[in-house]
Amino acid sequence: MQKIIIGVTGASGTIYAVDLLRKLRALPDVETHLVMSAWATKNLALETTETLADVKALADVVYSDKDQGAAIASGSFLNAGMVIVPASMKTVASVAYGFGENLIARAADVTIKEQRKLVIVPRETPLSVIHLENLTKLARLGAQIIPPIPAFYNHPQTIQDLVDHQTMKVLDAFGIHTAMDRRWEGD
Repeated sequence: MQKIIIGVTGASGTIYAVDLLRKLRALPDVETHLVMSAWATKNLALETTETLADVKALADVVYSDKDQGAAIASGSFLNAGMVIVPASMKTVASVAYGFGENLIARAADVTIKEQRKLVIVPRETPLSVIHLENLTKLARLGAQIIPPIPAFYNHPQTIQDLVDHQTMKVLDAFGIHTAMDRRWEGD
């Protein structure tokens, strides 16, 4: 069983988190551990028609972002890694400087110290030098930065096509390949 931690922060783009959870839910050999910030729940209501209960039901285990005693706050909790999707610049800064103010930042800090896979899906534009330096620091620490930048070689027709491509990139980081993958096959 591959366990993946999913942190959802207050940046715009909760649709990416919901899509990732849906696709992981369909995989019987993956167990998801979800933690959402307060602003993530607000953005969920602002940006989607999903309810918080619907999203929580997609995860195998759900934690409060205030629960610093949760299993995912410890290096002894064995897992394949963590995705922060979408990642606010506040969370990126918190993780880059080891300021574990909430469970998302603490779990990411543990992921880094245990040298496990950490995927950051930053959702901010434009990026300031501060943002770029924080993301660069995380990349140097081993995090994989996968911004939600659309690709057009696959001829997307819908917003869901764009979201699917982003989710594919995140799943690729964990070596998970699904039938929905629409990949470049050469010209």
